[in-house]
Amino acid sequence: MARIALFGATGTIGSRILREALDRGHQVTAVVRDPAKITEQRTDLTVTTGDVLDPASVAEAAKGQDVVVSAVGGGDGPGHVATIEPAAKSLVAGVRTLGGDAPRLITVGGAGSLRTPDGKQVWDAEGLPEFLLQIMHAHGDALEYYRTVEDVRWTNISPAALIEPGERTGSYRTALEDLVADADGKSRITAEDYAVAVVDEIETPKHVGERFTVGY
Repeated sequence: MARIALFGATGTIGSRILREALDRGHQVTAVVRDPAKITEQRTDLTVTTGDVLDPASVAEAAKGQDVVVSAVGGGDGPGHVATIEPAAKSLVAGVRTLGGDAPRLITVGGAGSLRTPDGKQVWDAEGLPEFLLQIMHAHGDALEYYRTVEDVRWTNISPAALIEPGERTGSYRTALEDLVADADGKSRITAEDYAVAVVDEIETPKHVGERFTVGY
């Protein structure tokens, strides 16, 4: 079983990654700002404080782990701009200091930069509110940074266009740069099945050094 350090474990996506990993027998260290927000109590769960924007804190959390997972968000648009790309740089810097003992890095991405059937990108759609564009481009900037990194084993996982809490089916489809949509053109995934995809990638690495996306 894997030893996982998880940043953002109290969020909508992070809490589901936490539960999925624990349910599958992995050892998880939840790295949070406020340990009181972790309500899970499991034998294989350790809760510690840490700051994803501090490379030294990242390095400390990453020691002895097999994988570092980041599911951090920024709340609103400006929050994402202030958090997502800076977190990417901090995560890489922290993991990098461990050299040959460095764990893999898996991060929650965004759907904005994915290709749509018309050859454009999701964020090119008309009428998107500014806060949503800020969130999309924050994730896009982080992805562009990851693509410059060659000495850390990173993976960035983009959700479908719509991700929300729902049912865990254990089923999903994947792609690399193209938005995954169903026969009706709808692109969606539950947070529970997104978490399944994250833990599947932990258990069976298929996308080291690249971004992939999941949807129904």
